[in-house]
Amino acid sequence: MLDRARRKADTLGMKKTSLRRLLPALALALLTACTPRGTITIVPPETVPGPIVPLFVGTTRQLDVGGLYGPDRSEALHLARYDIAIPPARQIGKVVFPKRPTKPDPQTDFLTTAQVFYPTEMGFRGDLSRALAANDDEAVIFVHGFNNTFAEGLYRFAQLDHDLQIPGVAVHYSWPSAAQPLGYVQDRDSALFARDGLEELIRDVAKAGAKRIVLVAHSMGGQLTMEALRQIALRGDQGLMNRIDGVVLISPDMDVDVFRMTAKVIGDLPEPFIIFGSPRDGVLRLSGFITGQQGRLGALEDVTKLADLDVTYLDVAAFRDGTGHFTAGTSPGLISLIGKIEDVNAAFRGDAAARTGLLPGVVITFRRATRIILSPVSQITGTTLSP
Repeated sequence: MLDRARRKADTLGMKKTSLRRLLPALALALLTACTPRGTITIVPPETVPGPIVPLFVGTTRQLDVGGLYGPDRSEALHLARYDIAIPPARQIGKVVFPKRPTKPDPQTDFLTTAQVFYPTEMGFRGDLSRALAANDDEAVIFVHGFNNTFAEGLYRFAQLDHDLQIPGVAVHYSWPSAAQPLGYVQDRDSALFARDGLEELIRDVAKAGAKRIVLVAHSMGGQLTMEALRQIALRGDQGLMNRIDGVVLISPDMDVDVFRMTAKVIGDLPEPFIIFGSPRDGVLRLSGFITGQQGRLGALEDVTKLADLDVTYLDVAAFRDGTGHFTAGTSPGLISLIGKIEDVNAAFRGDAAARTGLLPGVVITFRRATRIILSPVSQITGTTLSP
């Protein structure tokens, strides 16, 4: 009887500790529920002083009555293009929406200067083909994560594309997130609903002439991306798989066992296959609490679970970013490091010694997998990066 009471007390103590660790992420979720969400604000191109990033878009969101893509699901893939103005007076890694959409500030706010809706695939492919021809036939497809409006995912990719100077044509896949902090279960279902749409978009990009396609996904978009790759593999479409020139998962919200089984079906993973993660990711701790599965891929402490997979796991816990859930896209110091992606890719394709020389941090190899604990002190430039 006494032992049972002690065990119960220990269990309650562990639950209290777990809940205490989750409080910051939960508080952030509740705070987000009370703040205005990102929306599209269109202005004439001659009114913006900064650079403009063109983004091709595929989405399984429905158009709402106002002509904007909302949270409702669409079985058809809608195709579009948006030109996004990057404000000059902003901090690297930051996206700012107009406080008053009727009076935006082009110096500080992300804005849209043009939107084009394509009624047919042919029109989309034609414009995309011309853009690819001017960019070495390279394309980068970005898949947003949980709790995103259409505008938030779109502008975030524009920020990443500009800040990281990503080569190739930028293509955004927007799936029908409910954009509700407490809509986690609905978003998980919507991500599964959207996997056919992502596969279709990848095919459209390939048919437009892309010879090399890099997939970049954040949070819940990571599982969606893995599902699309799994479907392509199950169809036996090796030609399309060969065009996938790399995969980058940023803070993937995916159970590690599910990831392993999905990777097993895919077979040889695209190279390089990079995972940005942090055991300090508060949002993924909250996700693990909600799902009852604490082993989230983007918050691994024990990378030996990936030892038989050809992946590189970049631990970014040393860089600060609120909850630590999108450090790769919002930390100025880490953005400066990732901006040297050509050097990083060279390191991935070389041996462990080469990785050590090009990446600032501790390199640990577990059979086929490599874990690199990144440091804010850059061995590449000899300067200190602000975390």
